[in-house]
Amino acid sequence: MSLPDEVQKLKSEALERISKADSLDLLNDVKVEYLGRKGRVTGVLKGLKDLPVEERKEAGALANKARVEIEQSLKAAQDKLSGGGAAEGFDPTLPGTAPPLGAVHLLNQTIADICEVFHGMGFEVAYGPDIETDYYNFGALNFPPDHPARDMQDTLFVKGGRVLRTHTTPVQARMLEIHKPPIKMITPGMCFRNEAISTRAHVAFHQVDGFLVDEGVSLADLKGTLTAFCKAYFGENLKLKFRPSYFPFTEPSAEVDIECFLCGGEGCQVCKYAGWLEILGCGMIDPNVLDNAGIDSEKYTGYAFGMGVARPAMLKYKINDIRLFYNNDVRFLRQFL
Repeated sequence: MSLPDEVQKLKSEALERISKADSLDLLNDVKVEYLGRKGRVTGVLKGLKDLPVEERKEAGALANKARVEIEQSLKAAQDKLSGGGAAEGFDPTLPGTAPPLGAVHLLNQTIADICEVFHGMGFEVAYGPDIETDYYNFGALNFPPDHPARDMQDTLFVKGGRVLRTHTTPVQARMLEIHKPPIKMITPGMCFRNEAISTRAHVAFHQVDGFLVDEGVSLADLKGTLTAFCKAYFGENLKLKFRPSYFPFTEPSAEVDIECFLCGGEGCQVCKYAGWLEILGCGMIDPNVLDNAGIDSEKYTGYAFGMGVARPAMLKYKINDIRLFYNNDVRFLRQFL
């Protein structure tokens, strides 16, 4: 038998055995017998050196082609038996591999929790642009052009005389212009200030403001609303206090402090060793703000408040560094799934 005939016979035998094999072990036996180091096709390739030069090239090409065809047939049969190749090898009864599910970021969840509490008190939710005009960010809120309180905001300016809003109170100014009292709204959103990033502060942060305007609104209404919120969010045993403060758009103004959850009032880095941590500012809306919006300040009064979102979350979940919210460290975020 000539060498080409022998190669063709070996290939036919191997392909036939592969087509009849019903297990990976049988396929492996075929691979060893024909393509192994001492296999029959391998032996033919090793014997090429003994052929005359004029026959060696043709016989070598034929033997290599047979080897490739056997390898490809083996691979297809292995994929079919293992379920990793042909579609008919797929077993629909096997459990699928579910993609990993995402989750709501802790800050977004905190915003939702805060809004839910105030929504239960009858507050609507309103939104405004992140890039504001100087008028709505400052002027409409009783910040004259040369007012020193503007320096407290550490404003980031953009082209066209606009600013990245430093608080969400501009939404209040916008809503007062287009709604008639009674008005009762909260305004969540992002804010931006050119501040040094630390354990307590960040250049970009979330804030929730709120306000109510109606006839006969008093400071007692403000204190009652905020006390109810704090106890609903943090728990009935919460210790809190109101202390005088200053904001251009409210008069009188106050800040609300609660006992530091992290240290139990003993003093730590987050509360600056005072045992108390400020969570929001508030006050009675300045009559000038109402007048700027076209609301009669002689007839109507109102209160306003604003809080950062990260700080309540830090207190509630005992987190000691605001930067953890923004570093996208999955090890941290997974704790709150």
